[in-house]
Amino acid sequence: MMATGIALELSGIALGDERLHKRSRKILEELAKNPEASVNGAHAEWRDTLAAYRFFDNPQVTPEAILAPHREATLARMREHPVVLVVQDTTEFDLSAHPPRDARHLNDAERYGFYDHTHLALTPERLCLGVVGSEQYDRAAETLGTSRQRKHLPIEQKESMRWLRGIRLASELQGRLPATRIVSVADSEADIYELLVEVGKQETPAAYVIRSYENRCTTERDATQPGRTFVKVRQQLDAAPVRQRRTIHLSQTPKRKAREAQLEIRTLALELKPPHVHPDLPALTCHFVLVREVGGPGDGTDVEWLLLSDLPIETDDDVLRIIDYYVARWTIEVYFRTLKTGCRVEQIQLETLHRVKNCLALYKIIAWQVLHLTQLNRTTPEISCEAVFPPEQWQPVWLVVVKKPLPEQPPRLGEFVRILAKLGGYNNRRSDPPPGPQVLWIACRRMLDITLAWQAFGEVEQSCV
Repeated sequence: MMATGIALELSGIALGDERLHKRSRKILEELAKNPEASVNGAHAEWRDTLAAYRFFDNPQVTPEAILAPHREATLARMREHPVVLVVQDTTEFDLSAHPPRDARHLNDAERYGFYDHTHLALTPERLCLGVVGSEQYDRAAETLGTSRQRKHLPIEQKESMRWLRGIRLASELQGRLPATRIVSVADSEADIYELLVEVGKQETPAAYVIRSYENRCTTERDATQPGRTFVKVRQQLDAAPVRQRRTIHLSQTPKRKAREAQLEIRTLALELKPPHVHPDLPALTCHFVLVREVGGPGDGTDVEWLLLSDLPIETDDDVLRIIDYYVARWTIEVYFRTLKTGCRVEQIQLETLHRVKNCLALYKIIAWQVLHLTQLNRTTPEISCEAVFPPEQWQPVWLVVVKKPLPEQPPRLGEFVRILAKLGGYNNRRSDPPPGPQVLWIACRRMLDITLAWQAFGEVEQSCV
């Protein structure tokens, strides 16, 4: 991967030793040059490999300390935008093939590794700005299979408390960035009543958009049913008039073919009754947006999202904004895929969890850079490619791929990225969408080889090679 400038993400790192600071930046640059390589493969000299191992093992080095300067750099980028989405989600890192000696479990006694809960900042246009939070957890063998017993524990004693910490983090960022509207976005695992209550407790609350999972009770009594029965949220929304109709294109995935989906959108503001297990909690008013596909294939891929938010739903633009914010959540899935497939973090073999998690923190910054480049190309293709790629990188790639003399002016970023992506297998047909992260990390790795050859043998004349 292109490493230019990535060491700046560690400016101001505080590990208590200037030698550690220099080593952290050097390791990050080396890993970024070829994310798919092992720690050994990323370093040309054994002494550098050994220094990397010692760095990861150092008790002064922690994931929090590594990511702290990147977080500050991310906040600086966030200040440049009127709205920033902070998407939180959890993924698992399965280390069962070569578990560290102190590894614990995922959801099974035979599976070793840990869960990672990441908070990713991005613009509504899906430009990835960086990682603003991260935490890991795993499970002891004796706790496996006890989810039912844990169900009635206080939220503070559950793994799901991470979602509440997420809304607190987003609200803390809102306090630090008063000119930027922070919106916390999450999938259905975050549909927790205590989280909605938590928003109201914050001094500078972030807004939220969450995909609803629970069919909660409203405070309205259901006159058609006996006893103390309350009308459900979906019952209310099913009876609501269609607010908007919209056609969207669904791209092909392993589970579905590409198709045009006809959507109906309904909205309501509803007062929610607290869960019966928490009668002490207050009733809350939330805005609901139901997005449902009409005439879908009925094969389990039909679109149906029930979104809840505290953002306004007064106008059609308000409603579409909530939907667009939720759709942007998919970026974090691409981020996790970049970590696992592009950076191959599940293949890390560093003997202890402390070492693995320190190494993962550096790869988190590298994965951000891959996504940032991918989306920067889509949002600002008109800027000069030298805003991202210095001459010693773009010029040899131009000569190798285009096979024409260098232009008088650097090409636009959008033009050069399509040229670069050919090194990663991109066909560059007119009908092709812009290149994605996987193509770009392969292409950037090959660009490194070409750049090294360019520097080793001397810059050739500006003619076809």
